[in-house]
Amino acid sequence: MNIKLNFEDLKAFLDAKVIQYNQPGFITNDPVCIPHLFTNKQDIEIMGFWSAMLAWGQRVTIINKCKELIALMDGAPHDFIMNHQDTDLKKLLNFKHRTFNATDTLYFIHFFRHHYSSFDSLEDAFLPFKNDEIFRDDFKETLSNASSKKQLKSEVCFAPMFLQPTIEGNLNYFRSYFFSLPDFPHRTIKHVSSPQQKSTCKRLNMFLRWMVRNDENGVDFGIWNRISPAQLICPCDLHVDRVARKLGIISRKQTDWQTALELTENLRQFDPQDPVKYDFALFGLGIEEKFQFS
Repeated sequence: MNIKLNFEDLKAFLDAKVIQYNQPGFITNDPVCIPHLFTNKQDIEIMGFWSAMLAWGQRVTIINKCKELIALMDGAPHDFIMNHQDTDLKKLLNFKHRTFNATDTLYFIHFFRHHYSSFDSLEDAFLPFKNDEIFRDDFKETLSNASSKKQLKSEVCFAPMFLQPTIEGNLNYFRSYFFSLPDFPHRTIKHVSSPQQKSTCKRLNMFLRWMVRNDENGVDFGIWNRISPAQLICPCDLHVDRVARKLGIISRKQTDWQTALELTENLRQFDPQDPVKYDFALFGLGIEEKFQFS
């Protein structure tokens, strides 16, 4: 049974929950604690991305597996990725979290090394590239074809990215770039989603929230400034989905990319410049207060 609140009451309720959960005490038991172990920007990005990609299952297990991965990279992910020898990778061959295995781990390292050889920040991986020499030919052809399409909602949306009010195009772009390296393992594709696959992209949206939002409350990092908080899409996991439906913020029957868009568009009515801050409220209500079950 849904709870009916008028606009003002619902906004006040959610704003209060944002204040309650958007504070340093939230960090300890959440995967966001992993990038908070570091001060180096590249380490924050690498382990922020990796902990987000591994974020399914119990949070304590996710955190422990990420710490195991950090230890395997000698406590310095960026330095290990950029300077390792092939023999150094042997100790990673037994790393596994659910369906994420050594093949996936090694490709992530390969991608990061490739990317950071050309760019200082992982933010560039979500933005249009000017140096097309880093792409293989068939990927450049795909990008060129996408650029020539006039409709905004093309099957592949890279070129009109700057016209879009959300990061949808950026996410599609990132996935294609992530798998643009020769001989990428096809089994790894399932670990990096995009709107093009109609996924909610919960993990990527969570990672982008961490990197982009900057409210000085100590949870999100705000170390990226070329993507606006207003463009972000709310991570729509099981807890957020159930709470949002109970509050009448989601009406779409299925849970997919369009559901994430609907949720975020409704949250924009409360704060158009920072709609994703309400992720703290919805997730906190779901995971900490079991609100959806009451």
